[in-house]
Amino acid sequence: MKRPFSLLLLIGMLLLATLCGAIGGGLTAYYLLQNQKTTSMPPLTITSPVPTTEATPVAHLFVQTTQIETTITQVVEKVSPAVVTVVAKMPDQMGFFGVIPGGTSSGSGFIISREGYVITNNHVVEGAESVKVLLLSGEERPAQVVGTDRFSDLAVLKIEGDVPAIVTLGNSDALRPGETVIAIGSPLGDFKNSVTVGVISATGRTIDTGEGYYLEGLLQTDAAINQGNSGGPLVNLAGEVVGVNTLIVRTSSTGVTVEGLGFAIPSNTVHAVATQIIEKGYVSRPYLGVRWQPINPTLAQQYNLPVEWGIYVAEVIEGSPAEAAGIRPGDIITRIGNLPIDANHPFINVLFNFKPGDEVTVELVRRSRVLQVTLTLGESR
Repeated sequence: MKRPFSLLLLIGMLLLATLCGAIGGGLTAYYLLQNQKTTSMPPLTITSPVPTTEATPVAHLFVQTTQIETTITQVVEKVSPAVVTVVAKMPDQMGFFGVIPGGTSSGSGFIISREGYVITNNHVVEGAESVKVLLLSGEERPAQVVGTDRFSDLAVLKIEGDVPAIVTLGNSDALRPGETVIAIGSPLGDFKNSVTVGVISATGRTIDTGEGYYLEGLLQTDAAINQGNSGGPLVNLAGEVVGVNTLIVRTSSTGVTVEGLGFAIPSNTVHAVATQIIEKGYVSRPYLGVRWQPINPTLAQQYNLPVEWGIYVAEVIEGSPAEAAGIRPGDIITRIGNLPIDANHPFINVLFNFKPGDEVTVELVRRSRVLQVTLTLGESR
């Protein structure tokens, strides 16, 4: 009887242990659930930051200066102090209603010697009653016109006192098309010492002045040249002046607008002309001693002349080489030496191929007869 009791007791104890475990697990689960509710995160709220009295850090900007120096900037710095603005005061004129103010003409120039000699264009100062120059610093100085030459469109001025700088004349005969050049001057008289850059487009160009002669041997450049640049230097990359800016072409003979056609007098011509002006006050030119009218095919046909090209002698100057050689009014001169007078060789340009004192043969037509006379050219100023 004891064994069944023991078995029942054992089963009862197991059931009791199971019941106690279930009750304990439930209590533990209940406790954990309640604890989770009390420790959960509160709702998320967004608030504006509270201003502080601390200064906000300022971003620092760094500017880096790079020294960029090129051949062009070096040349400009070297030459610019010697470049001047030329201002010419023109004389007043009498008009129908009284005196008409002469106004001013402006151009550019450059200093070539410590003695104060300045090169510019003849057309800048031609007919002026007074001339002054403005230095790069803004200083004004009166200038004396030493001499001019209309056939090369050059003039030499002189200023007194110390000069800020001088230029060096280069060899224009050594220039080649495509070579870089720099034009410096005062376009419109206001934009002093403006710099433009281009190339030598061609050399040996010829331009008709419309006054019976050509400007020959000119340099053509596409460096921008404007009114007021006249007389300013055209400079190579060695810092040498190789030309004097003198004119621009804006339209063709047919009325077509063109750009980049600027012309300069070569420096070798400048040297030759300026040397004579400084030494003598004038340029020595060969002198024939006639007053003349050019002949072309239109005039020849209109007046039934025996030749299409040449010059008609209207007057022979007394005591001139022409008078001594027997040239008469009404003669038509067609050749001097071996150079013909024609469309490409105006009389003045043919004559200027010779020097005063040269003995030359002049070919002329007199009443349909071709004659040749020999004479010695004089000197004109």
